[in-house]
Amino acid sequence: FMVAYFGIRPFHITDTEPRYSFGEYLRLRYLTCAAAVLFGLFYVFVNGYSYVKAMTVIWLVIYKVVDGFADAYEAEFQRSGRLYLTGKSNTFRTLLSVGVFLSVLYVTRNLVWASQAGVGAQLLGLLLFDVAVMRAIPGVDRSVKGSQVCRLFRDNLLLFFSVVLDFYIFSAAKYAIEGNMTDADLAVYGAIFMPTSVINLVAGFVIRPYLTKLSVQWENRRYKRFRSIVKNLVLVILGLTVVAVLGAWFLGIPVLSLLYPNIGYALARCRTALLYIILGGALNALMTLFYYSLIIMKWQRVIFAGYLGVGAAAFLISPVFVRAMGIDGGAFSYMILMFLLMLCFGAAAFGVYRRTVLCELGRKGGRRDA
Repeated sequence: FMVAYFGIRPFHITDTEPRYSFGEYLRLRYLTCAAAVLFGLFYVFVNGYSYVKAMTVIWLVIYKVVDGFADAYEAEFQRSGRLYLTGKSNTFRTLLSVGVFLSVLYVTRNLVWASQAGVGAQLLGLLLFDVAVMRAIPGVDRSVKGSQVCRLFRDNLLLFFSVVLDFYIFSAAKYAIEGNMTDADLAVYGAIFMPTSVINLVAGFVIRPYLTKLSVQWENRRYKRFRSIVKNLVLVILGLTVVAVLGAWFLGIPVLSLLYPNIGYALARCRTALLYIILGGALNALMTLFYYSLIIMKWQRVIFAGYLGVGAAAFLISPVFVRAMGIDGGAFSYMILMFLLMLCFGAAAFGVYRRTVLCELGRKGGRRDA
């Protein structure tokens, strides 16, 4: 999915000038999706799986590649101010493909056949809820210039590497626990890490609808309005963080113990680790806001530099904290890494914003507060 997705969605939905046509975004996705399939086939071949496992993995690779291809249409929906179509496509495609997969699996008890059926339903969903809908939208620019596709690839290459590094940083503590502790400890960490997914999901609901609007403000040099929206989003995230921390302190462990009764005894000792995870999730949400801001400002190289530095830090500190503090150390290292990313991207976004505003004031002779 990461190869097919290529980290291009944030760039696409904030390209409101636009610099690139939908046809050019779609052409690049053809190339990245083809590369993703080839990579998946190579992965299966190298691992020497049994027939059933190999076929299952191949079909699920294709499933995720189709998902990555559909993302190009859904990004265009959002860029054109039709975010509701993105939500509908995601919902209907998921219900259709998962429903077909589970139904075939229940009837046949054959995982390969169920995976094939799931891919077929995913393709049908792509045609019904993305391709057909896009054809009904007037004014979509499907023109393609080869030189523009190459340029688009170059513009997003660092974002792709950033997505890969982000995945590693996000999971570094888990890898450290897996390498230095038992499978039981890994299960406990997985349980207390689950709430951070909810935080990121809620933060996504808050942030993503504003991305196109933020991009329009920036492109039209309405910098005060841009700053105001970012400030309000930061305040909303901080407010959600307070609620999440209080909820985790009083209800977190009891609720997780109900969800994971077989490890409830171990979870009782992890309240501090849970708070570290919750705070890390909040910092991750803030980092995501600054990440999108930098993409809107067209400073992808700063994003890659930040991920590269924090990725090196993750490699160095995560095993140290885990060996010293166990699960608490893994959770604490996750929080520290999210803080470092948030600090890097926040400082960079502020610096770019300040420099851009000062340049604008200089261009206007200081006559207007940009």
